Amino acid sequence: MKLYDFGISGNAYRVRLFLSLLGLQAERIEVDLLAGAQRGAAFLALNPRGQVPVLDDDGVVIWDSMAILVYLARRYGGERWLPLDAVTMARVTQWLAVMENETLYGLARARAIVRLGRPGNLEEAQTLGRKGLAVMAQRLETADWLAADHPTIADVGCMPYVAMAPEGGIGLEPYPAVIAWLARLAELPGYVPPPGAGQ
Repeated sequence: MKLYDFGISGNAYRVRLFLSLLGLQAERIEVDLLAGAQRGAAFLALNPRGQVPVLDDDGVVIWDSMAILVYLARRYGGERWLPLDAVTMARVTQWLAVMENETLYGLARARAIVRLGRPGNLEEAQTLGRKGLAVMAQRLETADWLAADHPTIADVGCMPYVAMAPEGGIGLEPYPAVIAWLARLAELPGYVPPPGAGQ
């Protein structure tokens, strides 16, 4: 198994985290996004979108972190990480939508603007990110996990850019339930910390 990766990418980190939680090993192949390696012909043959992460599982090539989480959960995770009953699956999908919207266009974009000097409206990104955090906090004030009574790929998917939110100028102090959730995730066997957390 190979993971085409970029060390500071939250999208790539969520796949590294899930692989570790599943006890799976993958050869990490660093794709230097800052140098434009994702635009080379060899990489575009793997992912025509020119983005990391990309997983190559013995010739099965999957790109997009959400798709990779679903693939790994179904292939290696039994029913725990992506339960098959309709209600829980729908709840997981709801939080994956938050992952692809508020955390990506809010928290991740704010981080990219502040940390990487990317263009964008920082105030807009921070506002959207805080909206997502408030929605998560509302759920986590009465539940330990986002979609079920145990961790699922909803938690794995949403966690990276939440944990890295301070890098985008968004403090987590107003969301103690979210901070407690991050602490619960950090106690899971196989947990690996996000980029910049003591690495």
